[in-house]
Amino acid sequence: MASTTLEPHQKELFGQPTGLFYLFFTEMWERFSFYGMKALLIFYLTKYHLFSDDAGNLLIGSYAALVYAIPVVGGFIADKYLGFRKSIVFGGILLVLGHLGMAFEGNAATQSVTGEIVRDDFALEIFYLSLSFIILGVGFLKANISSLVGELYHEGDKRRDSGFTIFYMGINLGSFLATIICVWLGETYGWSYGFAAAGVGMFFGLLTFISGRKHLLGKGESNNPELLNRKFLGIKTEWLIYGISVISTLVIWQMVQSHSIVQNLLIIAGAISFVYIVYYASTQLDKVARERLIALTVLIIFTIIFWALFEQAYTSLNLFADRILDRGNISAGMFLSLNALFIILLAPVFAWLWIRLGKYNPNTAVKFSIALFLVGLGFGSLVMGIQTSELGKVAIFWLVLTYFLHTCGELCLSPVGLSAVTKLSPVKIVGFMMGVWFLATASSEFIASILANIASVDTVLGEIPDLNVAKQNYLKLFEYLFYAGIIFGLLLLAISPLIKKLMHGVDKELNN
Repeated sequence: MASTTLEPHQKELFGQPTGLFYLFFTEMWERFSFYGMKALLIFYLTKYHLFSDDAGNLLIGSYAALVYAIPVVGGFIADKYLGFRKSIVFGGILLVLGHLGMAFEGNAATQSVTGEIVRDDFALEIFYLSLSFIILGVGFLKANISSLVGELYHEGDKRRDSGFTIFYMGINLGSFLATIICVWLGETYGWSYGFAAAGVGMFFGLLTFISGRKHLLGKGESNNPELLNRKFLGIKTEWLIYGISVISTLVIWQMVQSHSIVQNLLIIAGAISFVYIVYYASTQLDKVARERLIALTVLIIFTIIFWALFEQAYTSLNLFADRILDRGNISAGMFLSLNALFIILLAPVFAWLWIRLGKYNPNTAVKFSIALFLVGLGFGSLVMGIQTSELGKVAIFWLVLTYFLHTCGELCLSPVGLSAVTKLSPVKIVGFMMGVWFLATASSEFIASILANIASVDTVLGEIPDLNVAKQNYLKLFEYLFYAGIIFGLLLLAISPLIKKLMHGVDKELNN
């Protein structure tokens, strides 16, 4: 029966459409560039440019929020104009330019005996502009490549979930390699080497995607080719979209430097998205489709809490590993590879577990609540580690346990979440709802940076003057996050039967 789900002349590899593996390697290299740069970012800001913890966390929060918010626009443009394929190519080009721009590091900041800090302002402006290219590039690529994976399968194709699992492994393989290679290059040879390696990775990703076009069999092309060829002021609409998008990097360039502007943007974008979902659900859908969209929206809201806790990895947890952990000669940023490594090792185990549980397999909402419990317990591990370390540094075991628990939580939420968006969303707004999924992540990134500031420590030349004061700051933050995970997990567990009912059988598909 598998042949009935194939397009004419569609080739398979390991039982999946061949095009999936081109998307797998494209995403792997894109994530290599993204996570490689992100793993270095907090150290680059606090150690090289001597940003305070607060300023570094907030900048990363603004950057990461914009990275995940812009896909709402990128998804809309792909749905209405460019199509997924052209959007991904354009996004890849922007990402290559942005990551290579990050390789220009300029001069290191200096701090006088009176505490005055002098920074290389020109290098910082190049840095901000490079971030803006990366933000826009991810906006055009990230949501659309996930949607393109969904297009490779017909409705009801049982290979879809396993296809998304394979695709998700590409994300984590890229992340694992990046947090080893880019961190090692950056901390051993210089920041520019680590950032340049990220740019080279993205270049390979772009080449991979372009070379695999024929295996997509026409999927992901524009729904409006006539409009793209229509001219305005003598310029084709398609080129106008590209040109206006590039010019918009100048706006993003300024926005990434202002946390308050990003905050207002998220509030406005979230409100508009919510109003549009309500409008679309009430005027364009029948009862079943409307309730499925409501269920998806509720699940997305709870993902904000999960990712706000989970995304401490690149701010407070990264600095904790550098300052508080008894890590020997291991670079602090390399501990980020544990998440990807655990996913690669545990994803097959979880896939087997859900099948093995059969009729006892938890529904999607229950899995999301388990994810919240686990992310909370991960911070509970660090609380215990700090409390048992007395006056010394914290043993590595506690951070390893944290990443293990967080990864288990991620495996309960993220893979099935991507598939849920494609299954619960009305066909005509799949790209938009995938963008909303990433907008929720943007909000969580913003919240994560604010939470991380609870553990901010005053530093001298990027180093903490008092270990015990720093430990107490991190203890306070991790206690808050432990309770947040447990409380919100209980709340979602309580309303899970209602969410399951609203899904009208899609939940059964997601868990089979």
